[in-house]
Amino acid sequence: MTNSPWTWVSDQTLPSSIEAGHQFIREVLARLEAAHWTSQDIFGVHLALEEAVVNAIKHGNRLDCRKQVSISCKLSADTFWISIADEGQGFDPNAVPDCTDDEHIQLPHGRGLLLMRCYMTRVDYNDRGNTVTLEKHRKPL
Repeated sequence: MTNSPWTWVSDQTLPSSIEAGHQFIREVLARLEAAHWTSQDIFGVHLALEEAVVNAIKHGNRLDCRKQVSISCKLSADTFWISIADEGQGFDPNAVPDCTDDEHIQLPHGRGLLLMRCYMTRVDYNDRGNTVTLEKHRKPL
């Protein structure tokens, strides 16, 4: 995954609350900034995390306060890796219509998946569709 050692590793369980998700995202962004990642890379990670974390809370767990989101992430000098799992029933990301197709351009869903794929180096889902793994390789300075 990376040639350099992990400088930060975090395993957290978040309540299904948008505020808890935003607080976690702020923590990750501060870590990236402290590691001197470029503003362009931080911007991309921010957009992807916003989509992935909020989707897990809002769509996966349906804002059910009895459910949680499990997050495992790692940061090295050149790689950010994160796995986000919700307790929802999951979905098939391949079944989401391409939001750039003319017939789907007006639909309000699918854009978050596109943003994650555009800004992250790798985006994978488990078979059930309730866990997303994102990886970002830092752009050389």
